[in-house]
Amino acid sequence: MRTTSPDLRVDLCRVRLPNPLVLASGILGTSAQLLERVARCGAGAVTTKSCGPVPRTGHPNPTVIDWGHGLINAVGLPNPGVEAEVEIIAVARELLAPLGVPLIASIFADTVAGFAAVAERISAARPDLIEINISCPNVAAELGRPFALDAVSAAQVTAAVRAATELPIIVKLSPNVTDIVAIARAVEGAGADAIAAINTLGPGMVIDVESGRPILANRVGGVSGPAIRPIAVRCVYDICTAVNVPVVGIGGVSCGRDAVEMLMAGATAVGVGSAVYRGGPEVFGRIRDELAEWMSAHGYTSLSDFRGIAHER
Repeated sequence: MRTTSPDLRVDLCRVRLPNPLVLASGILGTSAQLLERVARCGAGAVTTKSCGPVPRTGHPNPTVIDWGHGLINAVGLPNPGVEAEVEIIAVARELLAPLGVPLIASIFADTVAGFAAVAERISAARPDLIEINISCPNVAAELGRPFALDAVSAAQVTAAVRAATELPIIVKLSPNVTDIVAIARAVEGAGADAIAAINTLGPGMVIDVESGRPILANRVGGVSGPAIRPIAVRCVYDICTAVNVPVVGIGGVSCGRDAVEMLMAGATAVGVGSAVYRGGPEVFGRIRDELAEWMSAHGYTSLSDFRGIAHER
């Protein structure tokens, strides 16, 4: 008997993805060729490393360590600046077009006006979507308090970017708040087309017990990986009960069942980041195939068959 493979396609802000798996920002998004490689390995969409108004070197090494249950990082948002990023995106679009894999440009700035300026300039390169990174937890000393920490600031950035571009915008939120739902509602009201949740948890610290010193050069960094997945799932679940825009669920996804959990919580798409450090870009193909196998085993033919099912039960 011939069986039909499950349909993994998804629409995110009117942009078609061949499957719901999205390369999270900050992971292998530094060049057009790396973005193409991730797409060929099975990602449904790819996100550039966050780009700011001007070039930034980031923090000194060590910047990323595996602490056993995930990663802790303080890379510090290194990037070539928006002018160089426009060129990278232009090349990446040409490489990705034959593959049918959309490109998400991630941006950051230290002022509301800065976000708007970067969004306007990056729009000239015509990425498919723009991610507004207002939630990095390990650069407060240089860039100030993250805009994601209160609803008013988050909404101000969203509104400014909304006025600066016609492209769909995704606002990336932080788990390091008392009420992520209130912030999600605020950015939706300010014009966000989608929400990404969550950025890394923390900042946290890992100390080398032999030297008695923090291992990261920055001392503290954002925590990611399997240990934070239950927090990410809860945030996605809560946000999906409160907003009408799609949510990209991010946090600790490393296998097909993890992706199913995010989708059941209501996510439209699923970000993958830390798992790439351990499994390489090939992890996308593995998670995609595991998701399809799980769907076939449970009699689901499309993602919409079980998306948000946790809310019904």
